[in-house]
Amino acid sequence: MPDEAYWETLFDVELILDRLEIGGRLREVVELGCGYGTFTLPVARRISGILRTHDIDPDMVKRTAQRAAAEGIGNILCIQRDVFMQGFGVAPESQDACLLFNILHCEEPVRLLGEAAYALRPTGCVYVIHWRHDPATPRGPNMEIRPRPEQIVEWGVRAGLAVAPNPVVDLPPWHYGIRFCRP
Repeated sequence: MPDEAYWETLFDVELILDRLEIGGRLREVVELGCGYGTFTLPVARRISGILRTHDIDPDMVKRTAQRAAAEGIGNILCIQRDVFMQGFGVAPESQDACLLFNILHCEEPVRLLGEAAYALRPTGCVYVIHWRHDPATPRGPNMEIRPRPEQIVEWGVRAGLAVAPNPVVDLPPWHYGIRFCRP
């Protein structure tokens, strides 16, 4: 991860959450990759229930928990967990949403999307954002492993998810988003 202050400049978080329609109708939400809490804290402020956020890096979990405590946000559970090895640690079909932000350049994206689908209620959604497939972006994974939107859509379908209407959402300045739902 780059420096926290720099990292936070790379996203228009409120615009992203607005365009993905992440708000108060969501109660139980699970997130993979809390990082510095860049999205975790704003999402927790918007939802009406608990946000369980996971990261494999104990420093990221600690930093997100510190920020949440400092801002008085009490509906976040920060958990150090290897979701690939242990799953999300939630009951099947128990979550309104799963957030997979800037993570699907991983080695097994279909498997990760499958874990997300497993956690979703029948009316739940998986929200994905990723860096544009454009070498001009200031950060993001190497272009060789950076997925294009159509790849992520294909992976989601292979994982048993349905593509929401108008699934690909422009998230300037450097990202796109995709919404999936349970079929």
